[in-house]
Amino acid sequence: MSAALLGGLAMILVAGVMAGNCMLPMKFARRWHWENTWLVFSLVSLVVLPWSLALLLAGDLVEIYRGLSIGQWLLPCALGMGWGIAQVLFGLSIARLGLALGCAIIIGLGSLFGTLVPLFFKNRAVLVTPRGALVLCGLAVMVAGVIVSARAGRQREQKQPASRGGGYAFALVMAVACGLMAPMVNYSFAFGQDIAERAVRLGVPSTRAGYAVWPVGLAGGLLPNLAYSIYLLFRNHTWGAFRGPWGREAGLAALMGALWMGAMAIYGVAAVYVGVFGLSLGWGLFQIFNIMSANVSGVLTGEWKAAPAGALRTLYAGLALLACATVILAAGNR
Repeated sequence: MSAALLGGLAMILVAGVMAGNCMLPMKFARRWHWENTWLVFSLVSLVVLPWSLALLLAGDLVEIYRGLSIGQWLLPCALGMGWGIAQVLFGLSIARLGLALGCAIIIGLGSLFGTLVPLFFKNRAVLVTPRGALVLCGLAVMVAGVIVSARAGRQREQKQPASRGGGYAFALVMAVACGLMAPMVNYSFAFGQDIAERAVRLGVPSTRAGYAVWPVGLAGGLLPNLAYSIYLLFRNHTWGAFRGPWGREAGLAALMGALWMGAMAIYGVAAVYVGVFGLSLGWGLFQIFNIMSANVSGVLTGEWKAAPAGALRTLYAGLALLACATVILAAGNR
């Protein structure tokens, strides 16, 4: 295994740990409601940080963007908007289906399609080779690991109803739609590579050219997140929570944004090092480390303290499957 591939995998591991813990600071919010925190988080992660990183690392953005066609602008932006809608559907689906079942559908579909779609459109020939069979085997183990991990969550929450706040069928449709749209942030980056290639032609190193893609793709994702946060602020009359000291609550929201955008930025650089399948298998590995990290953090912060022993055994089995999937997908990328 080459040094570049090992370095890329290490970076994806770091990105997955950051993404898996990006919502952790929300647990410590005291004065702000969800929508207050989410509004600041969205502005930091989708505007402030991507533009700051791009201006700092991607060279002359004016020159890069000036040479783009309308299609090169619109495709990553539209895909980013699809991901933004998925963010809203995620919260609604989890509220109705519960965390375990909702995450099984959403993360399972998101991981699968986020890996397969870029692979099919950019490297479809590999799917009919022995290497492709190894990749598909790794994806199957990954999905199994997600399902088993979600089963552990359901065992932990077995006293809660499976569906809350709406019809089960409609909630299921929302979860499936969310799972299909969630990997659009990866599609936005994968199909926005014309922007990165133009940056490279203008002298930006390939490892930094991806930073020019994020402001365009995430601009589309900003609109649904802002709209939903502002809607909740008016509906719940929670604008008043912004009055008073901002420091602690705003700091937590900003930390969430830094963890999330930092994870995406590192993933984008790692995709270059991982190689030709960086934006397909790299996404699958990123999701695996994301899920594993989130579950480990949940155990360490006491979320599983009252869980039955069987739920913990199921969780460990799910994490073991995800670890196996990591090895298989890494081997498929060699």
